[in-house]
Amino acid sequence: MGALDVSKVVQGRQGWRLITCIWLHAGVVHLLINVLCLLFIGIRLEQEFGFVRIGLVYLISGFGGSLMSALFIRASISVGASGALFGLIGSMLSELITNWSLYANKVAALLTLVLVIVVNLALGILPRVDNFAHIGGLISGFLLGFVVFIRPQFAWINQRRVAPGPQAAPAEHKHKTYQYILWIVAAILLIVGFTLAIVLLFRGYNANDHCSWCHYLSCVPTKKWKCNSSPTTCTGNATGKYLELDM
Repeated sequence: MGALDVSKVVQGRQGWRLITCIWLHAGVVHLLINVLCLLFIGIRLEQEFGFVRIGLVYLISGFGGSLMSALFIRASISVGASGALFGLIGSMLSELITNWSLYANKVAALLTLVLVIVVNLALGILPRVDNFAHIGGLISGFLLGFVVFIRPQFAWINQRRVAPGPQAAPAEHKHKTYQYILWIVAAILLIVGFTLAIVLLFRGYNANDHCSWCHYLSCVPTKKWKCNSSPTTCTGNATGKYLELDM
């Protein structure tokens, strides 16, 4: 009930499942892991940017993750907030980039974030993990960070604190040019990307038909496990007292 089931989203027109699946989990352990990750990532962001902006990033990233998952994974049912959590991580990366001049240890912070993203995406190639939701949430959050986490530069802040005088320095702009460019490009990509994904989804588009290798982004088969996510069907024939089953 409320899980991401593509057949019900498309044929049943139950688009609300793209959002409700974020609050559902596959068990207590799954829930605890997501809660701990949310506390670890979200507290710092909420203290700095407020719960409204963080809430928007969380919800929109979760929705973006659901869209990506629905376009690539057709036969499985998906639940969890991992896409939204990856969106918060992606927004931290774009926030660092767009506010680059405000950070002291920027290179170390950048490498740390990239390492965290790579490790978590690598874990997503395990079976029963919806890595497409991770990727969709990460991309959505990364673009959203440029839009909602833009901050004034130091020169503008200091200028506001100085009393006006005859020898006042030339007025500084609140934001740098590259921040405006990133804001515009990210906003356009978000609008176009979400619109296109929604239209394709409700037209029954299966992204795997146009990308033969993309399924490896979510699961890589090994000797230890298989990645076949096709639904299991069962047919039966009754003869006298016996029932023959074909799986």
